[in-house]
Amino acid sequence: MKSYLAAAVQMTSVPNLQKNLAQAEELIDLAVRQGAQLVGLPENFPFMGEEDDKRAQADAIASETEKFLKTMAQRFQVTILGGGFPVPVNNTGKVYNTALLIDLNGQELARYLKAHLFDVNVPDGNTYRESNTVMAGTLLPPVYSSNELGNIGISVCYDVRFPELYRHLSSKGADVMFVPAAFTAYTGKDHWQVLLQARAIENTCYIIAPAQTGLNYARRQTHGHAMIIDPWGTILADAGEQPGVAIAEINPARLDQVRRQMPSLQHRVF
Repeated sequence: MKSYLAAAVQMTSVPNLQKNLAQAEELIDLAVRQGAQLVGLPENFPFMGEEDDKRAQADAIASETEKFLKTMAQRFQVTILGGGFPVPVNNTGKVYNTALLIDLNGQELARYLKAHLFDVNVPDGNTYRESNTVMAGTLLPPVYSSNELGNIGISVCYDVRFPELYRHLSSKGADVMFVPAAFTAYTGKDHWQVLLQARAIENTCYIIAPAQTGLNYARRQTHGHAMIIDPWGTILADAGEQPGVAIAEINPARLDQVRRQMPSLQHRVF
């Protein structure tokens, strides 16, 4: 593993597949022109709308999105994480919230089905029931090992509140952990940054957190602040509140330095 630049993309996805894919392509292009070799797209990047609309269009969203990710990876010669999109589950009327890691040859490297579903009554008056339309994945997330990019772990959004999932990724040797998200504005202002920093610090790893931002549809407001955080918990890049990219260096020497200075992973008792 050598040093390289990674990008966390920030989007305002809406209930329009083609418009979202066009926005994603522009931002991938922007990231690559700035030197990124690893690019993460946020949760719900190809479609963000009412759950019933998403379910009704799930076949088209799934097929178009997978084709898009493979095309973009090959065109721009970059490894891409598609951070969460619906893939229909046969004979259930539900979908898996699916994250897909694609290499620069357009080959699938890893696939993760979001395990923790967002069923929450948020104090701002909004209620979310992801489980109404999404089936939870039942497998622990994968870690993909790359000589060029390091060991890459995958999670999605609400997973970030469950540290045992990241401990699993750490135990599998993860150097970099993706947390693509569509965090609500209300919870994001208090919890987003601190949770990401905690996951980075306790596992002494890099966190790449692509994000949704702004008004996506109806009353759905997302927090933004796509980030890249180093193993000490330092915020290396923050995309703010507008669509764009957060870009920072993933440096194996920094990873080794922090793990020597704070060897907590070697001191685990339980």
